[in-house]
Amino acid sequence: MTTILPDAALDALLAQDVPYGDLTTDALGIAAHPARMSFTARGAMVLAGTEEAARLVEKAGGRVLRFEPSGTEVGAGTVFLEADGPAGALHRAWKVAQTLVEYASGIATRARRIVDAAPGVTVACTRKNFPGAKDLSVKAVRAGGAVMHRLGLSETLLVFSEHRAFLTESPDVWIAELRRKAPEKKIVVEVGSVEEAVAFARAGTDVIQLEKLPPDAARAVIEATRRLTPPPVVAPAGGVTEANAAAYAAAGCRLLITSAPFFGQPADVQVVLGPA
Repeated sequence: MTTILPDAALDALLAQDVPYGDLTTDALGIAAHPARMSFTARGAMVLAGTEEAARLVEKAGGRVLRFEPSGTEVGAGTVFLEADGPAGALHRAWKVAQTLVEYASGIATRARRIVDAAPGVTVACTRKNFPGAKDLSVKAVRAGGAVMHRLGLSETLLVFSEHRAFLTESPDVWIAELRRKAPEKKIVVEVGSVEEAVAFARAGTDVIQLEKLPPDAARAVIEATRRLTPPPVVAPAGGVTEANAAAYAAAGCRLLITSAPFFGQPADVQVVLGPA
């Protein structure tokens, strides 16, 4: 991954953790001692946020010797970041950098598992990331080989039942109006049944988003709409995980929408910090 969080964001992370200096390190009188630090994967994982971790080390006053980029798949025991410098600098960066990599790599690893479970299918993650952590979450999703379903309300047309509750015209009328107002956008409609899916597809929807419908329902929608010109994209959403991704792919789905990578354990990273 070539993108990296801006320095202002990383400065804020350091300021939250070390607002007025490192009391313990300073009081012990060891801040100037030469030190070395390494980050090691305790288990298999897909790395994410390593560029930010390296930059945090640099901003704290350390020197990065090497690191593996985001998106790299590593096994247990792999050392993926090494740095040296004054002990005070490495102690300032240590926990912030470790935690950032652990959370981001957890997301990337879960995303990669879904991608691997459904070869040839696009896995798109929703915007249900932890509030305030979108930049890092997006980077982690991409590191795992997935893409973003939508980054926010400003960029895509996605009509939920909560929108349709306010509409009085037939679907073909308001779908045509959406196409007139935003002709460069795909029109996505979320549905809760096979019957709804077929009806909205016939009204001209580009993408049918299936809310928590099982693979057999997805197959039924694909079969019922495949002769439309053009046929809609049928995309399961809600409840898509690595456990059922292959079943949706086998049903004919080529786009899976999921929030699963955002929820779960962080990756486990061991940090060793000691005298150089």
